[in-house]
Amino acid sequence: MSTKTKKRASISDKLWLLLSLAAALLLWYCLSLGKATGRSFPFLDKVIPAIKTMIDRGALGKDIVSSLTCVAAGFGLGFVTALPIAFLMAWYTPVQKIIEPWINFIRNIPALGYAPLLVIIFGVGKKPAIILIWICTFMTMSITIYQGIKNIDVTLIKAARVLGANDFDIFLKVICPATVPFIITAVRLGLSAALTTLLAAESTGAQAGIGMRIRSLANSFDSPPMLMYIIMLGIIGLILVKFVDIIERKLTGWQEKIS
Repeated sequence: MSTKTKKRASISDKLWLLLSLAAALLLWYCLSLGKATGRSFPFLDKVIPAIKTMIDRGALGKDIVSSLTCVAAGFGLGFVTALPIAFLMAWYTPVQKIIEPWINFIRNIPALGYAPLLVIIFGVGKKPAIILIWICTFMTMSITIYQGIKNIDVTLIKAARVLGANDFDIFLKVICPATVPFIITAVRLGLSAALTTLLAAESTGAQAGIGMRIRSLANSFDSPPMLMYIIMLGIIGLILVKFVDIIERKLTGWQEKIS
């Protein structure tokens, strides 16, 4: 792709982004005027002052740090445990037969269903929140990576064996590179699972956090700051997705993609 073409594509993407943002703001404004929706969707003139209000209360920064800590710890544990389990399930049938049914069983239970059990075991605070996010991200990522490994072209493995490669060589030089795109997909889904679990996770007696604050503000029907926190959660999600995109481009630059 030439430099001029890249510049045009970049300008076009920015225009589409601006149009998308304008459409979203227009829809939001219309919702803020509605009798049924006005209280739930206050517009910018009410939401922006809510940011200052939460800063003055000393809550905003504390909530962001608390939530990001829980998400980072829970997601990190989920990834570190999901990766080896996924490979073991794909490589050894007995492991897959024993573990996969339970992963699918727990994965279909809403996080709010077993959050109280974690509070009983670990008490209130960050610990049960981190463990709940860990469980949800582990379930999502382990199945995604496992399915990716199972879908690797068998011809590649057979060709490596014909050329004299042992199991370790096949794992290191065939399976690992071919699995990278699926691991990136698992990371995306895992981050999404971590953020969507946050509200349930921080209902386990957390003293601060975005999820805890949304629940608290919802109980008092304080819509402007509540909507501000919901938007902020979406922005954090977008930033994390962009970060994963950068990593994906660096690790899978060899992969052909549809433009």
